Amino acid sequence: MQTSNAQSRAIAHGAGPAMVLAGPGSGKTLVITQRIRYLIEEFHVKPQEILVITFTKAAAQEMRQRFCALCRASGVTFGTFHAVFFSILKHAYRLTSANILTEDEKYRILRQLLQKLPPETLSEAQDEKELLSELAAEISLVKNEQISLANYYSRSCPEELFRRLYRQYEEAHRARGMLDFDDMLVCTYELLTRRKDILTAWQGRFRYILVDEFQDINLIQYKILRLLAAPENNLFIVGDDDQSIYRFRGAKPEIMLNFTKDYPGAETILLDQNYRSVAPVIRGALKVIGENTQRYPKKIRDVRGEGPQIDIRELDSQEHESLHLVKCIRRSMEEGIPLSEIAVLFRTNQGAGPFAERLMEFNLPFEMRDALPNVYEHWIARDIFAYLHLAREGLDRPEFLQVMNRPKRYISRDSIDAKLVSFETLRVYYEDKEWMLDRIDRMEADLKILARMAPYAAINYIRHGIGYEDYLTEYAKERRMKPEELLDLLDEIQQGAKPYKTCEEWFAHIEEYKEKLEEQRASWKRPEDAVTLATLHGAKGLEFREVFLVDVNEGVIPHRKAVLEADLEEERRLLYVGMTRAKDRLHIFYTRQRYGKVAEPSRFLDVLIEEKQQSGSHRER
Repeated sequence: MQTSNAQSRAIAHGAGPAMVLAGPGSGKTLVITQRIRYLIEEFHVKPQEILVITFTKAAAQEMRQRFCALCRASGVTFGTFHAVFFSILKHAYRLTSANILTEDEKYRILRQLLQKLPPETLSEAQDEKELLSELAAEISLVKNEQISLANYYSRSCPEELFRRLYRQYEEAHRARGMLDFDDMLVCTYELLTRRKDILTAWQGRFRYILVDEFQDINLIQYKILRLLAAPENNLFIVGDDDQSIYRFRGAKPEIMLNFTKDYPGAETILLDQNYRSVAPVIRGALKVIGENTQRYPKKIRDVRGEGPQIDIRELDSQEHESLHLVKCIRRSMEEGIPLSEIAVLFRTNQGAGPFAERLMEFNLPFEMRDALPNVYEHWIARDIFAYLHLAREGLDRPEFLQVMNRPKRYISRDSIDAKLVSFETLRVYYEDKEWMLDRIDRMEADLKILARMAPYAAINYIRHGIGYEDYLTEYAKERRMKPEELLDLLDEIQQGAKPYKTCEEWFAHIEEYKEKLEEQRASWKRPEDAVTLATLHGAKGLEFREVFLVDVNEGVIPHRKAVLEADLEEERRLLYVGMTRAKDRLHIFYTRQRYGKVAEPSRFLDVLIEEKQQSGSHRER
């Protein structure tokens, strides 16, 4: 492939720091691999003195393969941050892979610590799986951001409890001589700052450092990188600040934005040609991202020329949206577009559910890039099922225990000792407490009412008649969450029940859906021709002939959690990443209502809708 002027400049950059701004489809992998060859063949750098860092193992392997196809030289180091830093620790401390704590082991330690806590320490409403996930993420954040534990305020549990769990977790895995993935960074930084002799040795080993996807770097990674690159500072970074979408993992887009301040003599090169997308996709994506203020301004030129205009479409509801999606995919199949060249992208994993169910209904094969969470396995769904089973099949003890205090009725576990719960026995237990008898009577009456209802109406009664929605709101308040995060999930469960007249029909559908998901999870081979379903995060780095961005509504993207300007800019970057996955056709769908409530198009679409309205209607009913 012939290189552009900008690519040639980047490849031939000599010594010293350089920043390459590489937009989507601009050939950045070509630049990195060709530059390695240039350093070896033209600049006479020893291959052993070159370090190439990527963010994923797969990217490192692909980079190595691409380079090997170009050049016979061996000795260049390709690796992820963790792999490179672990090799430094291995040499210093004689560590092996047995010293690395796996994610499963990390969760096992945290689970054991939680189980040792007195029952009253945590709210009985807290879901263990969710709590474990949040604790693990917060521990990573504290380490990667190098936050003082005394100054960190947890959102998963009370501050003092988090600090205690953090210290106990550290003691537990350190006592076994283990490091978790975050420790690899922390320990490498501590080693290189304390041992100048070791730092000097590694600086001499890696005289030229190239970093891919630099926009995703976090603070401690950057600090270590700066130590290794000094004093020659042959640091060649490649990335796109407009594609920085991992702040929730600790990525700091401002590091790339401030690179030329840290390295005033750095050469800046813009790869300004997009080889992937047709002109309308590029123009639309640039209009969207151009609304961000914290970015390097860029003019990107199309190489492929004109193509279909972006299809921005308003649909009445999510049901209409998923049906219209199927209609479009079928039309594309008739036109000869392989399903493997079609992608459906959404903001969060949970957003995949309605579209996966619809594709299953029409026997359209699909592959999930991320593990598709089954909404019916969520603890909220399990609560709903428990109520429905109790109403129709008898008072089974485990299910009764699950929901007896959701909402709070103050029923004690000590009052229930039989496999089948009896309201009469409960009344005897609480015979001297009139106010408890009222609660027990009310629960029994509620279950009798539920027994006669269709699933959709029953869930509505559980929400508003029984007070489950108020319980979720209180739960969210305890956890410093927005109630909508839980209520949306409840909406999705209720919406899924709408087509079914009886609980038996609905449960049969849920079982079939679960089996199909498990078949897909267990399958080692992707279908030869299948639609790709992916989150916007999961789609990064991919490209397709036809892309559908669905549920592009306010509150979805930008996500309702995004309040600060920095959050909103990252959400806009997410949409930009999704748009630039499309090579030929780009569809953007939003709905007029979600779960029976009025919905608005994403504010990010304003610049595109305004332009679209000038050329005609964009509504589909």
